[in-house]
Amino acid sequence: MTADAAETLPAPDKPTVDQAVAILKQRFGERASTAEAVREQHGRGEGWFPTAAPDLVVFAETTEEVAEIVRVCAEHRVPVIPFGTGTSLEGHVAALSGGVSIDVSGMRAVLEVNAEDLDCRVQAGVTRKALNEHLRDTGLFFPIDPGADASIGGMAATRASGTNAVRYGTMRENVMGLTVVLADGRVIRTGGRAKKSAAGYDLTRLFVGSEGTLGVITEVQLKLYGIPEAVSSAVCQYPDLESAVNTVILTIQSGIPVARIELLDEVQMGACVEYSDLDGFEAKPTLFFEFHGSQASVEEQAEQVRAISDDFGGSAFAWSTLQEDRNKLWQARHDAYYAAMALAPGKKGMATDVCVPISRLADCILDTKRDIEESGLVAPIVGHVGDGNYHLVLLFDPDDPAEKARAKDLVERMNHRAIAYGGTCTGEHGIGAGKMGFLSHEHGEAVAVMRTLKQAMDPHNLLNPGKIVSL
Repeated sequence: MTADAAETLPAPDKPTVDQAVAILKQRFGERASTAEAVREQHGRGEGWFPTAAPDLVVFAETTEEVAEIVRVCAEHRVPVIPFGTGTSLEGHVAALSGGVSIDVSGMRAVLEVNAEDLDCRVQAGVTRKALNEHLRDTGLFFPIDPGADASIGGMAATRASGTNAVRYGTMRENVMGLTVVLADGRVIRTGGRAKKSAAGYDLTRLFVGSEGTLGVITEVQLKLYGIPEAVSSAVCQYPDLESAVNTVILTIQSGIPVARIELLDEVQMGACVEYSDLDGFEAKPTLFFEFHGSQASVEEQAEQVRAISDDFGGSAFAWSTLQEDRNKLWQARHDAYYAAMALAPGKKGMATDVCVPISRLADCILDTKRDIEESGLVAPIVGHVGDGNYHLVLLFDPDDPAEKARAKDLVERMNHRAIAYGGTCTGEHGIGAGKMGFLSHEHGEAVAVMRTLKQAMDPHNLLNPGKIVSL
């Protein structure tokens, strides 16, 4: 199922929707909006999918308010769609059958920081940049960094990742506990601050990656890390894509503990040079590296990677040791999606990602590159290749059915190839409404178990319906 088929989802009974809207507007006043512009904004993410606006947007500020909204919606059988910053790419926030969008962007309190134990608790609307700004004077930081300045709740809901995942893991490894509002309005807390537990089912892992289909996340307990003594970034360019990818594979297989390795093909690098004013670099396959640790360990890691890179024809490392230079470099990487979109103003960007075992990374990327060339489309490649994850942004004319069809065919080939290579149809974008068919291909009968969990926890299919599994 894709967003193209969203109109097949049953809509709730309009009189009951109107009743729920009236109750919530009376209760929340100006924080409950039926304005068309507000509803349209909350009916789309940053992907290519068409807008599907909710009937009402409510701006919540506490867990208790979220629970109250959900209870009203449950009583009237009205769908609920959680909304953080709206940066998702697979149609996650689209109100495919109408309903109420709960915007948690106002829930931006850092509730506690336990510096001695390296953990903190935040409301769901806190963004990753705001959290690290708050932590700046503690000597700690939170490392998960998807390209957008996403909300922590949304990052947990989509099991987000980012450039640091090769060293620090993803949200799955860094969420210790959650506060969640269930489909009937009950509030539960999962996990806790202990570093390990054998007490009952691991409900935290169940909600991390559930994309709002099992509950609305309102608070998140997170692991924190000490800011490294030394940090150094480098850029290296290669004569061809295969040489760049092979450098990554040998670096990881050699056990060098790099913090970040990012790949940009020549198309994406050219776009970033233009969009982010990266003077001194060419439109060539490029790797961005970052090393964390003591001064001695950083130097040792860099020297080991440089030796590997030299064997594959890499250019001399261009170092960024000043923090402002590193920030510019990594901001350019985080802006890669917008740089890609700037290559063809007026076109849509069909973003997709896959993740494969590191030994199959070269095969998968090079096969995808050949597919792009045969398709005639502009489709930059960029990826967190240190853990086998890479992305495409396929630029297409939404008014050209043939071009859109070629883009969708390329996405399909890329996803099926990754699954065939022992990988997954998404390393970090999630399933949403856009990848439900690929999920079934990847997991087979296990999807039926996911459906059973969904039906048990949300029997009326009110929580973000039409996402992950079809009922």
